[in-house]
Amino acid sequence: MRGLQSKVVIVTGGAGGIGAAICARFCAEGASVAIFDLDGAAAESLAVSLRAKSQLARAFAVDISDQQRVQAAVAQVEQALGPVDVLVNNAGWDRAGPFLDSDAALWQKIVAINLMGPLNMHHAVLQGMRSRGRGRVVNISSDAGRVGSSGESVYSACKGGIIAFSKTMAREMARKQININVVCPGPTDTALFQDFAGEGESGDKLRGALTKAIPFGRLGQPVDVAGAVCFLASDDAAFITGQVLSVSGGLTMAG
Repeated sequence: MRGLQSKVVIVTGGAGGIGAAICARFCAEGASVAIFDLDGAAAESLAVSLRAKSQLARAFAVDISDQQRVQAAVAQVEQALGPVDVLVNNAGWDRAGPFLDSDAALWQKIVAINLMGPLNMHHAVLQGMRSRGRGRVVNISSDAGRVGSSGESVYSACKGGIIAFSKTMAREMARKQININVVCPGPTDTALFQDFAGEGESGDKLRGALTKAIPFGRLGQPVDVAGAVCFLASDDAAFITGQVLSVSGGLTMAG
């Protein structure tokens, strides 16, 4: 894709399934990637494997719910790799279950990771993008934030909030030539999905039902999401901002 060569990219949750695929794709396009992850060892392992392929990747252990740590980590990235050209807010976490059986401590953790974390990242990275008059942000939301998802009430609320926040920031940043868009994965074969589906017969039934419901007849794969993210970060999407793209194999369709 055009315009990704030598760009500096931050990917949060970069060591996980979708995050790792996004990091690998950006590296393959010639970008320099900063892998942000709470699991610093996993981030470093991915960075080592990418560098073994002559690709530039650096690992940073970051808790995105901590604003001060986010600001310090972004400063470290810019010192090591240069000004940030692309931010991908991918990190996410959930624990599935009925809302009425949950408690405030769980709500706060879900909100801290899925909503406050991206807000912290925007606040730290957009300062520099605004001053330079350029930049791309791709926020990973979820189809749960567009159409809801049983057992994911607070997570869905956060992901819906990310969509609304992204549209607002796209308006605020448009005059500075900063594109902000959203990718909403549908059911994707990741560790988070496996936790949601559960193990054993019930998990197999849910996986089978979703596979049957998806018009393409399969769950999404992390690489499916990575391609959409890189497109929105590239020069091929230079005139696209404030948009929401579902990557769901046709499970959800909306104009």
